[in-house]
Amino acid sequence: MLWVVGIDEAGYGPNLGPLVQAAIALRLPKSDPAGWDTLKSVVRRAHEKPDGRVLIDDSKKVYTRGGIEALERGVWAISGAEPTRVHDYFWHGDELPLWGEHLRAEFWFDGDDLLPLHIDAETEWAVSEPLRTALNGNWTGDYRIVPTLRFNQIVDGSGSKATVLSCGLIDLIESVTAAIPDDGEPLLILCDKQGGRNFYSAIVQASLPTGWVVTEREGAAESRYRVENLSRPITVVFRPRADGDSVAVALASMLCKYLRELCMRQFNRFWAARVPGLAPTAGYPVDAKRFYAAIRPTMARLGLTADQVWRKK
Repeated sequence: MLWVVGIDEAGYGPNLGPLVQAAIALRLPKSDPAGWDTLKSVVRRAHEKPDGRVLIDDSKKVYTRGGIEALERGVWAISGAEPTRVHDYFWHGDELPLWGEHLRAEFWFDGDDLLPLHIDAETEWAVSEPLRTALNGNWTGDYRIVPTLRFNQIVDGSGSKATVLSCGLIDLIESVTAAIPDDGEPLLILCDKQGGRNFYSAIVQASLPTGWVVTEREGAAESRYRVENLSRPITVVFRPRADGDSVAVALASMLCKYLRELCMRQFNRFWAARVPGLAPTAGYPVDAKRFYAAIRPTMARLGLTADQVWRKK
């Protein structure tokens, strides 16, 4: 067996709304690190017909077929059993991480919203029990949400929005590897390529500072690193479209998209209540300009600055 950590992001390209990065770790057979064959009896892909198995796939495919409800079904299968407030779902208590403080300070954030949005929590928890049985408790995860003001602060300090991704990636690798039992089993970290770059050795070294990073290959198809001098073998791989290659990355992709959609739902609700007739936005560049032009007079009245609403890059 080995632990497979899947890492992905949602919201890197938009001008409005937060960036979300997530990591999901699953314990899988060495012969099937992708996990699709191992979990075939309890997980179906987007191209397969509904048959009672949990839909897990690239978040874009899942969202296209069933919207936020389909994402919620998959995410809720391993992340929640009872209805709860957004605040409690995100943080499970009153002690917030730094990114939580940044999110809670957002003008549009409402921690009292109830989840889940569309599904019956008790029913779906029972239906998805076969997936949790197959995993036998061997999963963990973490995520980071970077709202606009914090995003812009990091860009101002570094001159590049790629730094935002790098900081989140380092944090996630550190937190998830620390949460996985250190029993000597190999650990494989699979990441969707971050912003199209090919060179990640510095990020891997910063994530695992006591290890010695050996570059095995770096290119458009794959960047692969071996980390030595640790208590267990660790391999870190970056691939384009990794969310279709691995159950762990697909779950991370779905969690990112789900959390981003929750945030955008609140963002759009805030502005719709203050700008009559305003159509919602997903925050991507072309439509974001339309939305931003419509809300700017109201921003001025509310005392909101551009840095609080519009991402610089």
